[in-house]
Amino acid sequence: MSAQAHAAMVAAVAPCIDTAISKTVNVPADYPYTDFADIYMQAWLSGLKGLATYRPNRVLSSVLSTSASAVAAPLTISDANRRLALDRLPAPVLSSLRWPGRPELPAGNPAWTFMVHHPFGDFALFVGELAPLEGGAPRPFEVWINGAEQPRGLGALAKTLSMDLRANDAAWLQLKLDALATVAEERSFEMPFPPSGEKRLFPGVVAATAAVIRWRCEQLKALPGSAKPGPTPVLDAMFSRDEPLTGPSGTLAWAVDVDNPATGENFTLTLKEITLPGHDGMAVTRPCALGFSGNYPRALDGLARLLSLDMRVIDPAWIGMKLRKLLNYAEPLGSFMAFVPGLPHNERRQQTWPSTVAYLARLIIHRYAMLGVLNEQGFPVRDMGVLETPDNDDSGITLAGMACPECGNSTVIKKDGCEFCTACGYVGQCG
Repeated sequence: MSAQAHAAMVAAVAPCIDTAISKTVNVPADYPYTDFADIYMQAWLSGLKGLATYRPNRVLSSVLSTSASAVAAPLTISDANRRLALDRLPAPVLSSLRWPGRPELPAGNPAWTFMVHHPFGDFALFVGELAPLEGGAPRPFEVWINGAEQPRGLGALAKTLSMDLRANDAAWLQLKLDALATVAEERSFEMPFPPSGEKRLFPGVVAATAAVIRWRCEQLKALPGSAKPGPTPVLDAMFSRDEPLTGPSGTLAWAVDVDNPATGENFTLTLKEITLPGHDGMAVTRPCALGFSGNYPRALDGLARLLSLDMRVIDPAWIGMKLRKLLNYAEPLGSFMAFVPGLPHNERRQQTWPSTVAYLARLIIHRYAMLGVLNEQGFPVRDMGVLETPDNDDSGITLAGMACPECGNSTVIKKDGCEFCTACGYVGQCG
């Protein structure tokens, strides 16, 4: 049946239904988009109250299939350690996410500028643009913030979003901007919006900044078009597009307190974690969402939403790359002393961190290292082939063994007569 025939069938029986009809139009993966692009307009003109279209991909698989392995895996909770768990993983999209990095531009590049007016001052928003060699409209490839009155943490958000602008996935960029559109802060405010300066109400400065970036990207046609959607390699490589949700019994999470006396920030960083099946048969625990509670710059809520999506890309090299870029993020008058994570208790020492964001990135990398996913430098322990690992990577070595009560990996071995976890360093009764 064609997609239009599905809608026509529902329209034929709808007058005989006194409540509602739930209908999903299932189309093959190779079904041309143009053949069902107008199906919602057709459904609306036919008087239907609702309609959904499902086209499978390598991550979501198929709703209808003769193979049991093709059914989407449900999210469950393990009663043993109260962790969220995913039964099956999508296959990595090999060689599709090679990261180009920021291009070297000896002659410079043009940038579009917009003054953002918010209740606590004004700052300039820049969208760097690069014209393709073959001509055509310029492509946005970076965002940065400038001005003494910019909210703290917003520059780190712009740095992270710049890496998404350089990914070859317009739908991924749109997903990031959608996530930022509803970030609420202390109070909403009105701001003149391009191109006419008409005032629009925003729930916070993060949402306002994201709206301006979206507007410019739409002008440059850098977001998905309705007629011909482009490839979505990053979206296809996510093990969960939405944040996995717990039941009323909750789930285990990893938390650490952050105190920056230089800026007066005192809050708790929390990582929600999920257990995934490993490609080598061993389960692995991964962070899947990031959150803050306490006294912190509200712009960090936007950064948390971006990094939470990055955490759900199947290859941990993706989130490792994002976190390493933030390790040297500095803020004026924002440096402070804090303990270095990952050191034995008898070797604890402090060092100066250039900003709260840099310290947060280091803490998250350390948690990934505890779980045996990244090493302490932020590089993946195992290369999945989705992102290239630098040749000078000094990855740690993990060995198969018993389940670790600290990190959950099956990497506990006997070392000098004691139980030792080769992933996170946990020591059993001897420690």
